[in-house]
Amino acid sequence: MAPRANWKGFLRLSLVTCPVALYPATSDSEKISFNQLNRATGHRIKYLKVDADTGEEVANEDIVKGYKVDTDTFIEVTKEELENVALESTRTIEIDEFVDRSEIDPRYLIRPYYLRPDGKVGHDAFAVIRETIREMDKVAIGRVVLTNREHIIALEPLDKGLMGTLLRYPYEVRDPAEYFDEIQDVKVTKDMLDLARHIVDQKSGNFEPDKFEDQYETALVDLINQKRAGKPIVPKERPRGENVVDLMEALRRSVGGAKSTEASSAPKKPTKKVKKASAGQKEMLMPIAGKKQAKETSAKKPTARQRKSA
Repeated sequence: MAPRANWKGFLRLSLVTCPVALYPATSDSEKISFNQLNRATGHRIKYLKVDADTGEEVANEDIVKGYKVDTDTFIEVTKEELENVALESTRTIEIDEFVDRSEIDPRYLIRPYYLRPDGKVGHDAFAVIRETIREMDKVAIGRVVLTNREHIIALEPLDKGLMGTLLRYPYEVRDPAEYFDEIQDVKVTKDMLDLARHIVDQKSGNFEPDKFEDQYETALVDLINQKRAGKPIVPKERPRGENVVDLMEALRRSVGGAKSTEASSAPKKPTKKVKKASAGQKEMLMPIAGKKQAKETSAKKPTARQRKSA
């Protein structure tokens, strides 16, 4: 079952309109999260909203938004006033233009969403808009209001639906000159580039997200398992970066190291492929009394012949 929609409204291309719903395309719910606890009691920490001057707790219905003018002056803005900022994009994603995907700077990308028809009507209009974007091999640019903010959204076909990616405004992207101006101009020799290209060729492959593992998440699972089992926690040695003195020698050693790694990793005999646990199977990754222990216990149990001889 699909999660609850973040936004519902209409998608419009000129006079072609259809009802649509916008859903988050990514999720962090599978990641391990921690609560803050009182070390003395073990109880969870609860946050209260208090008046900064009086220290008294304030009920949610008495809290309003305010824009800070100076240290002690705020302009109060009510929820009703915010809702009265009637933007067309509050209820409609109007496609303003079409651009090439290559023209969108990656720095402007925020997060992806799935867009699909909302309800049983409007599927024909949705298909027309989707297939027009697909046929033209373009990205549709529109606007949408989410969490009381108007965002630019880039729409492109994805299977039977559309993927909408929120984009930043120019004022949200920092000038790289502020960070890059002090980088020294270094002349890279052809020999260095040849060696570096060789390393890249050896490591080249296809982007397959399924082969990437969140090693930090796995380490957290292992840590929690050890603590639940009452095992001592032994800190691991942190990796230390080596001081590179001779860049050419480091490149040569990298090329040689890559070759030896490939040779040693080549299996002599075909091995049985282990099925990797899919996302959302934390309970499979966190056994305390695992299968290995169960097998060892059953192996120690005496057989009928052993009991008879005893």
